[in-house]
Amino acid sequence: MVIRINAGEVGPSISQLVRDTRLMMEPGTASRLKERKSNKLRDFITMAGPLGVSHLMLFSRSDAGNTNLRLCTTPRGPTLHFRVEKYSLCKDVQKSMRRPKGQNGAEYLTSPLLVMNNFMQSDKQQDAAKDTKSESNPIPKNLESLTTTIFQSLFAPISPHTTSLKTIKRVMLLDRKPSNDPNDPHAFVLQLRHYAINAVTPKSALPKALRKLEQADHLKRGDSSRLPNLGSLDDVADYLLDPTASGFTTASDTEADTDAEIEVLAVENRKAMSKDERQRIRDAQRAKVTGANAEGVNAEGAARPAPQPRKSKTQKKAIKLQELGPRMTLRLTKVEEGLCGGKILWHEYISKSKEEQKQQDKAWEAKNKEKAERRRIQKENVERKKKEKKAKGEEDDDEDDEMLDDEDFDDDVWHEDADAGADDDDEDEEEESEDDEDEDME
Repeated sequence: MVIRINAGEVGPSISQLVRDTRLMMEPGTASRLKERKSNKLRDFITMAGPLGVSHLMLFSRSDAGNTNLRLCTTPRGPTLHFRVEKYSLCKDVQKSMRRPKGQNGAEYLTSPLLVMNNFMQSDKQQDAAKDTKSESNPIPKNLESLTTTIFQSLFAPISPHTTSLKTIKRVMLLDRKPSNDPNDPHAFVLQLRHYAINAVTPKSALPKALRKLEQADHLKRGDSSRLPNLGSLDDVADYLLDPTASGFTTASDTEADTDAEIEVLAVENRKAMSKDERQRIRDAQRAKVTGANAEGVNAEGAARPAPQPRKSKTQKKAIKLQELGPRMTLRLTKVEEGLCGGKILWHEYISKSKEEQKQQDKAWEAKNKEKAERRRIQKENVERKKKEKKAKGEEDDDEDDEMLDDEDFDDDVWHEDADAGADDDDEDEEEESEDDEDEDME
């Protein structure tokens, strides 16, 4: 789920960024999800289990105007806190392109291919960062691997042996930006890009003569210096068979770049055989098997020839990437153990000594013991009430179980959003019409 926290206060730009992110995460997300002002984070967490939601991407805006992103794994965390330093919407990316690609194609029917670069720093890079004088908290190795694992779990893993190349239509690139600033060497900054993959026939597979004629579609009016002069030829076939006949192509012409070309298996169209043809092939194979002996010698006494391996035809394809958007620059600021409210594992601006970390661990252990004791008392009270009702002969209902589940839910986790918008619930219910409520339920 890609969600806006405090939907009425984030602004139109962040709302459009949320819609673009949902489109990028297709088809494994709820693209038509509608949030209400009265919705709390707890509402989405409650429905994450029955709906099979594995991750939450929470966009919000702080009082200072900063755009934040929280990436959570359900049901128990951890949570990655990012600050969106820069972002560009899909419409902004399309306006900057000469021939933009539409967003209603078949490439959104399958998940994008995730490509990550430079997530794990080498030992030399970490030693160089430690030598610099900086007050920021360096990212340890285990948190780098944790971040890598969380992003990898966003999409289903692929197998090179079973995954068809036709299903890979998009790619989501996550590149960790190297920190060149000596004052901030421990920054964990990610560049997010989203591209469409187009596999077309490369130009290098075409003759030079056809490539020169193809350039006529991209030339401006009046620019004829780059086109061959066919006025002295009787037929265009003379130019196609001999490009030097027009006096345009020379030996100094270079071939097209082949860095973005790959070889794939060619698609072979075979004619469907009838039932009689398949039966004749089976009969011929049976006759060969029965006529051959176990030593590899056929009925005439000659050695049986070894079967020739079938040669698979290959063809060249040129890989072209066309950006779809959105673009985001994400800066990791905090890592929490729980789901939006657990123990802080790492913070960019706050570093604690070992003694402070021990005190924090003791405080969390005491807090967890209090919660466990409170849950035990609640469970004993519910069981006692059930026994009393059973002794009186009353029917047992599930209201106590539901009350236990509600009270058992960790309310301390939602302290950030517990009071936000609580005074506006009554006003929101009066302002929204019944039709809007029906659409939200859908």
